[in-house]
Amino acid sequence: MFSKKLKNFKQIVDNTLEKPVLTSLIVLALLAVLVLSLSMKYYIADFYAYWGQILVEAHGMLFDIAVIGILIFSLNKSGEKRQRIRTYKDEIDDFRLWESEEAAFRTVGNIKRLNRHDIYELNLVNCYLAKTNLNYIKLTGSNINSANISNSFLIESNLENTRLNQTNLENTNLNQANLKGAYASGANFKDSYLIKADLENAFLIKANFKNAFLMEANLKNSYVTGADFENASLYKADLRGAKGLTLEQLSKAKTLYLAKFDNELLDQVKTNIPELVGK
Repeated sequence: MFSKKLKNFKQIVDNTLEKPVLTSLIVLALLAVLVLSLSMKYYIADFYAYWGQILVEAHGMLFDIAVIGILIFSLNKSGEKRQRIRTYKDEIDDFRLWESEEAAFRTVGNIKRLNRHDIYELNLVNCYLAKTNLNYIKLTGSNINSANISNSFLIESNLENTRLNQTNLENTNLNQANLKGAYASGANFKDSYLIKADLENAFLIKANFKNAFLMEANLKNSYVTGADFENASLYKADLRGAKGLTLEQLSKAKTLYLAKFDNELLDQVKTNIPELVGK
């Protein structure tokens, strides 16, 4: 009989402890009874004097809440933010080299979450991001070498000063993307859309632009030695100051109509491949 009552009591205690709010209220009630019973003689002897002391303590409590409480709260929030950022980066590492649709979408989700925390410089080397939506994403200064971002969308994305060496961007939409100063040597831009993309000062050595759409793209002062422009549309593209650009490369393009070149190269184009600069 006693053991049954003890078991029931333990069950009640366990149920109560599983409810934090109820547990807190019970503890508060017990402490209130204890404190008030011990203080009763002081209330009776000199209520107003004792009440004044309580008010003094209340002011001190308010000060603690205002200063210490807010400080602790802000430190906790900062710590939680750092922990979340660390978790997002760890998840990107976990999915690295895993070529699957799930890995791609989970990695993109983490990139967007990090962007919301104003984190833009990421390590995405060898990440699989094919067939994903990265429109308007900001990855300035990131390392995306050897990643697979084929068949994706990066419209108006900010990839300034990113490392894209040997990165696969085949059939990707990079319209109006910012690739200023990007390091994209050996990158694959085959069949990609780079309409009005900004590639000024970018390193595009041996990059593959076969069948790419570079209409109104800015390639001023870029490094294009060995780049493949076979069947690429360079309508209104700005190639002034491009380093390593040759007539042989341009002769393979689909069109050079209204494209801008340095005067010396422009004369060669007009003389040798006039059909590409005509309508």
